[in-house]
Amino acid sequence: MPVQGSEELFLLNRKLEELIDRYTALKKKNAELSALNEELGKAAAEKDERIKDLEIKYDRLKLSGALLGEGENASEAKRKISELVREIDRCVALLNR
Repeated sequence: MPVQGSEELFLLNRKLEELIDRYTALKKKNAELSALNEELGKAAAEKDERIKDLEIKYDRLKLSGALLGEGENASEAKRKISELVREIDRCVALLNR
């Protein structure tokens, strides 16, 4: 019987070592994936910021084209200018209070 107990103990130790090895490997992989996730998050944020900047530039180009009298954007430019003038007037009125 002592031999069988020794074999069981040996098998149990081997399985425990396998589990520890797997745990260590998974922990390392988790750290790598966490770092990658952080990098991808930063890249996505940078892309979002770039998209916002490009949208602003596009709107400005549309407005400048409209101010030059190019096509359909002329009425949009007049509307935008009117909105800006009204907003400036409100700001001036608030400053005069």
